[in-house]
Amino acid sequence: MFERDTLYIGGAHEKPASSRTIEVRSPFTEELVGRVPEATSADVDRAVAAARAAFEQGPWARMTAAERADVLDRLLLGLQMRAADIAATVTLEMGCPISFGHAGQAFATTMVLQFYAELARSFPFEETRPSMVGSALVRQEPVGVAAAIVPWNVPLFTIMLKLAPALTAGCSMVIKPAPETPLDAYILADALDEAGVPKGVVSIVPGDRELGEYLVTHPGIDKVAFTGSTAAGRRIAALCGERLKRVTLELGGKSAAIVCDDADLAAVIPLVVGAGTMNNGQACVAQTRILLPRSRYQDGVEALAAAVGGLKVGDPSDPATEIGPLAAARQRDRVLGYVAKGKEEGARCVVGGGRPQGLERGYFVAPTLFADVDNRMTIAREEIFGPVLCAIPYDDEADAVRIANDSEYGLSGSVWTNDAKRGIDIARRIRTGTHNVNFFMMAMTSPFGGFKSSGVGRELGPEGLRAYLEPKTICLAPGIEP
Repeated sequence: MFERDTLYIGGAHEKPASSRTIEVRSPFTEELVGRVPEATSADVDRAVAAARAAFEQGPWARMTAAERADVLDRLLLGLQMRAADIAATVTLEMGCPISFGHAGQAFATTMVLQFYAELARSFPFEETRPSMVGSALVRQEPVGVAAAIVPWNVPLFTIMLKLAPALTAGCSMVIKPAPETPLDAYILADALDEAGVPKGVVSIVPGDRELGEYLVTHPGIDKVAFTGSTAAGRRIAALCGERLKRVTLELGGKSAAIVCDDADLAAVIPLVVGAGTMNNGQACVAQTRILLPRSRYQDGVEALAAAVGGLKVGDPSDPATEIGPLAAARQRDRVLGYVAKGKEEGARCVVGGGRPQGLERGYFVAPTLFADVDNRMTIAREEIFGPVLCAIPYDDEADAVRIANDSEYGLSGSVWTNDAKRGIDIARRIRTGTHNVNFFMMAMTSPFGGFKSSGVGRELGPEGLRAYLEPKTICLAPGIEP
């Protein structure tokens, strides 16, 4: 039982303003496994005030980038030492397989932090440019106090996508974890204390959507970073637009994996299925539309069916488990609703299509494959966020590109071929923020984000740091040296 009675506000463990609590239930056992305070608007007020004071009067924004990098290095070490605890805690909270807990929750988090700790020492925070008369000193200054609102699917990783560049820039940050996954943020708080991050720079206030909206509209917040649904992102964008707040939005996806006619199905299909069902299918970058050439469609569907049907479903803490429960009962019901919709609209359910046998307890959905899917069907248009894959036939390469681009979303995608040059050419023609050739991975050194309804702005890479910086020009008269 993970239980805390304080909130991490202003770099200290403080009593909450109310007695309300968040109860965390295991998606596997459905039993209570954690209880922490639920933050209120009064707690947010305290957190923002602390962040504001730290930014305007404290040392963090005034340190050199190298000094901040030294603190980030200590934070990195603290999280690396807690990696097993992070993996186990997130698996407990939201049901991801422990193998993904180690790789996608703990290790990915530290990889992001390591990149920004290194970037802090080389990034050009200040440069001199020639001008028509004299010169100009161009500075990259911290945007101020940032708010991070993160989802439950990869909670600590999405926190770090925002916190690491914000700290590198010299910003303060108030973090609102999702109510489904507040526990791992306490591990982060312990590591922040140990690393010596100055008081006030970071606060953590778990709460619901209403609290998130209060944080977004708070006058003490200069920039908002959000990861979550496209519907919520539109609401946050509107609120930030009214207030001219800087905003970064990483939203939904419905990514297509294009399997070319020259691909080795035996080698490729297991990788494609893994890219579509990782984290129990609860990933914005999941490759859930699998485009197969019509000339090899039946063979492709059979290979997909064997791979999907062979996935091991069960206890997420078991290293052998490949598919665990979904994060919440409502999420399970939502995914089952899409499964029913797929059948209703005429798609052929080849594998799965309901609850797995022998698992009466837990929020499980059996890994599911639909064949004969038309790209106009609901299951091909909307983000399901569960282990449900759609096999879609295409006529030729141009048709595959057309189908892949025929989506409201543009977050990720992949192409699988024996001809690497052909794969790169296809990747260049897909309207997504990231794409993969014979591979599926996020590049920590490069920008991540989406086209179209998949978001605004970028995280990761130097571009992710620039989201927390304001360019400032100081014009210098002839003869003045900076």
